[in-house]
Amino acid sequence: MAARRDKRARQVRREEKALPSYAGRRYTVLGLFGLAAVLLVWRAVDQQILEKDFLQSEGADRYLTRVEVPAHRGLITDRRGDVLALSTPVDSIAANPRVIGSDAQQMVALAKALGMDAGQLRARLARYSQRHFVYLKRRMPPNDAAHVMNVVKAHGIRGVHVDREYKRFYPAGEVFAHVLGFTDVDDAGQEGLELAFDSALRGEPGAKLVLRDGRRQVVDDVENVRSPRAGNHLALSIDQRLQFIAYRELKAAVKRHRAISGSLVLLDTRSGEILAMVNQPSFNPNADRSNRGGKLRNRAVTDVFEPGSTMKPFTVAAALDSGTIRADSKIDTSPGYFRVGAAQVRDSKNLGVIDVATILSKSSNVGAGKIALGLEKHDLWQAMDALGFGSPAQTGFPGEADGQLSDYRHWARIDQATLSFGYGISVTTLQLAQAYGALANDGVLLPATLIKRDAAPAGRRVFSAGTAAAVRGMLEAVASDDGTAPQAAVQGYRVAGKTGTVKKFGPQGYSDDRYLSLFAGMAPARQPRVAMVVMLNEPRAGKFYGGQVAGPVFSAVMAETLRLMNVAPDVVVDPKLRVAHAGEAR
Repeated sequence: MAARRDKRARQVRREEKALPSYAGRRYTVLGLFGLAAVLLVWRAVDQQILEKDFLQSEGADRYLTRVEVPAHRGLITDRRGDVLALSTPVDSIAANPRVIGSDAQQMVALAKALGMDAGQLRARLARYSQRHFVYLKRRMPPNDAAHVMNVVKAHGIRGVHVDREYKRFYPAGEVFAHVLGFTDVDDAGQEGLELAFDSALRGEPGAKLVLRDGRRQVVDDVENVRSPRAGNHLALSIDQRLQFIAYRELKAAVKRHRAISGSLVLLDTRSGEILAMVNQPSFNPNADRSNRGGKLRNRAVTDVFEPGSTMKPFTVAAALDSGTIRADSKIDTSPGYFRVGAAQVRDSKNLGVIDVATILSKSSNVGAGKIALGLEKHDLWQAMDALGFGSPAQTGFPGEADGQLSDYRHWARIDQATLSFGYGISVTTLQLAQAYGALANDGVLLPATLIKRDAAPAGRRVFSAGTAAAVRGMLEAVASDDGTAPQAAVQGYRVAGKTGTVKKFGPQGYSDDRYLSLFAGMAPARQPRVAMVVMLNEPRAGKFYGGQVAGPVFSAVMAETLRLMNVAPDVVVDPKLRVAHAGEAR
């Protein structure tokens, strides 16, 4: 028995030795609990004392906040609905400088993704270190922004997020640059029609409540307070096809004649709508917005000049309406000049006794001056005023110039005489086109517009219908072989127009080697559909007469305009000549 008990005791002792010791484990567990307690106490002290200010600052952002939802800017289209300006989605990369950190590898990776120098990025973050928000790069293509955010994620960069914005895009580029203008980085209009109609185009931003975290990142959209209202669309009077043609021809002419600048305005004579308005030099509104050399200026509405002989048809029309002359009246221009006080008015040669039509076709200053002096000052001034000279065209375009038409009560006789052939008065290309539109529209002036019209306005009568028709008939000779601008002729159509070759005024008076070259006219002459003015500033390649420089531009643009508008020819053309002309064009 005793032996069995001893054996059993030995077995129990062996089993006890085989069992694990729980005493060590208890000490280990108690130690871990103690360490955790110490860490928790330290963290509490750290948060409550050492990081108190930072956490309070960050925690203040963690609440519902109202944010703006940008409205989609309205489209700008031409009269046929072709899009000229639209807003495309872009992304902007922003950061919280207080969160992003300063890890060197992260900064290098982020800077590379943004296309920046790492030092430049650090400097920017340091400059705004006390702020919660700063843009790192704005208006990036969405794919590029997505690449940046992938880099941010891959490198564990905190405090960087992306905001959706919109960027204006102009498909026609420089062709419409002066008319449309452009917007700034916030998509607000800065120049041109973008500025003039900014409030209508930009719409009304919406609003929503969002929950942000301490990094200014949106955690959740809570509530839509107000939906954004998209901007209104704007339909222009301009025909994109005609705009391209006009731009092409004007640009080529400025280059060919080495002119400083140029402008062209094409009007619908039945509605007053501007079908084309172009300038040189131009700029790309999608990229280069440098104003060096005045590239941003819409010269057709902002630049004024003395119009020269293009004013003679209005002098003749005023005299016909007043009854001081008839269409068949004769004027003695011998011996090619006449004196007005101490001054002298001259023609290039002695034209002798000529009729009114020849005064226009041969561009006689003497003839026009004598006709003007036969008018009462008030009657001449009233005609010019009624045509819109001395007042802005009121299209609403920013920076539209008034021009200059002085008070007739201050005129000397020489002022009255020189006004008849376009000196002592200043106009814009648009004002001059609008005035020729009145001759084309049977004496009724229609206010010009860049916005598409549903119906023509009533207009204002300036000349009688008979007078307007008579002057148009006289102006047909200008574009004939015997006139001053045979190069302005358009095959198949009668053209009524007038040249202008204007000496520029400078510090030393009127120059003998600096000119403006102009042609103003309409077609078809008997029942005009369009009026146009072409102006080139200081051609320096040898030719400077209006018929030589501006006339061919008028002809080229007018020919394609009438064709695209389906205006029937009013001159029978020999089929053989038509075939020959077509062959030359090729």
